[in-house]
Amino acid sequence: MKHSLIEIAFLALTIGLYLVSLKFYRRWKNPFLTPILTAVTTIICFLIIFDFSYDTYMSGVVWIDKLLGPAVVALAYPLYIHRGLLVQYTFPLLICIVTGVCVGVFSGLFFAQMIGTSLNVILSLLPKSVTTPVAMEITRVSGGMPSIVVVFAMVAGIGGVITAPYLFKWFKIKSDMSRGLGLGAASHAIGTSKALEYGSQAAAISSVAMTISALVASIIIPIIASWI
Repeated sequence: MKHSLIEIAFLALTIGLYLVSLKFYRRWKNPFLTPILTAVTTIICFLIIFDFSYDTYMSGVVWIDKLLGPAVVALAYPLYIHRGLLVQYTFPLLICIVTGVCVGVFSGLFFAQMIGTSLNVILSLLPKSVTTPVAMEITRVSGGMPSIVVVFAMVAGIGGVITAPYLFKWFKIKSDMSRGLGLGAASHAIGTSKALEYGSQAAAISSVAMTISALVASIIIPIIASWI
């Protein structure tokens, strides 16, 4: 009974923190108040302070984890709405997405080698901009550590969501297509959720970028890993 109450408490805590974080974000619209960042940070602090294990926490929020699959599938709806646009710009989209994947992979490789990190860490860093489930599989195939790539993927996702509004402003990027491409290719599913704020067209393009990025990365990263 006590164990069930703890699970319910963690589920309520997670949902409650997200809703509160979302309210603050909508009120001030500051990228550093992005709900996923503030809610995750608060939960981590809570677990550390009260000495709860990650497994104990996950036992309560397992249903939220299971809903991630249907949530990703739901992104197909904006794709359907803007299918004509996607067909019209197929080639430019593919060029931009492949370029984005290559920049993400090789920049990570360059900086990791520059600071002298171990091979395992480098291999775990390469798929950082790919959606987490795919990134974990790529890491297993290439010989990295799946548990580490999860951290890198989260940092890439949250980092992209925080910096994107500033980059769009500084470089005067106003096109929904450009915004969606950047967010989807660099910040996978988290970036796609951010793209929804710019409209359904940006979300559709971001979904395409996220999906094709995962496909391209799954091909080129194992090849690069064999050369390192």
